[in-house]
Amino acid sequence: MNFLKEIKLKNILMLTIAGIINAIGVTIFISPVNLYDSGISGTSILLSQVTPLSLSVFLLILNVPLFIYGMKKQGKVFTVYAIYTVSIYSVVAWLITDILPIDVSVASPLAGTDLLLCALFGGIISGIGSGLAIRYGGAMDGIEVMAVIFAKRIGISVGTFVMLYNLMLYIICGLAMQSWILPLYSIVTYYAGLKTIDFIVDGFDRAKSAIIITEHPTEICDALSYHFESGITKLDAKGGYSNKDKAMIYFIVNRFQVARMKDIVHTIDPHAYITISEVADVYSLNNDK
Repeated sequence: MNFLKEIKLKNILMLTIAGIINAIGVTIFISPVNLYDSGISGTSILLSQVTPLSLSVFLLILNVPLFIYGMKKQGKVFTVYAIYTVSIYSVVAWLITDILPIDVSVASPLAGTDLLLCALFGGIISGIGSGLAIRYGGAMDGIEVMAVIFAKRIGISVGTFVMLYNLMLYIICGLAMQSWILPLYSIVTYYAGLKTIDFIVDGFDRAKSAIIITEHPTEICDALSYHFESGITKLDAKGGYSNKDKAMIYFIVNRFQVARMKDIVHTIDPHAYITISEVADVYSLNNDK
């Protein structure tokens, strides 16, 4: 039980909030108008519509075994966090649908029967919950764990595995309900949630990494340091075709600084080669690279 020492109170608190937010998004916006969330959550909504069991019951029945099955791959701490998060999600969903004086039987209490509003806000709110769960070491949906385990075995990416699962889910929903309007709107929910998760996990303003290949590294490093007051990494390099001595400069900027950085570099060296890539997270103890 040593892994319990790794459980952090801050993470538990944030995962509690994540479960509550996700339950609000699903039960207040998505489920009342018969839209479908993605993954196991969407599967649970469908099963709750065609069986006597409730959404909260299916969330536990389907998710918990998947998390336990993936324990060896993901670790015990992740499994505890994930099961806890889904449990909070399930309990709050039960409170909203069955206990609290909120009518979610035929329409959203906030958006009525407007499918577009329900799809957008349901996706965004549940995406915030899922993003917080991922950011603080847990998960809201067991299908992502299955994707990590099985995607590589069948030769596809994790993202493709999840997308194919959701595509099949929406096709089954359309056939079961004999209507394609709700599954199509559910794709809007899925996309809104996916983009929101990206924003929560990776940040709204991702940094950019610049790799600069130049024959004038000293001048460029001095200019970039002066204008941006940040550290720079310089590596020796050699041209593959020209065989000339060059340098590779690695530099982090934000999206508002990219254009200025290009101007500074090309003013010093018009032939400098620059590549720009997105960076999800930047960790540094100091500015001395």
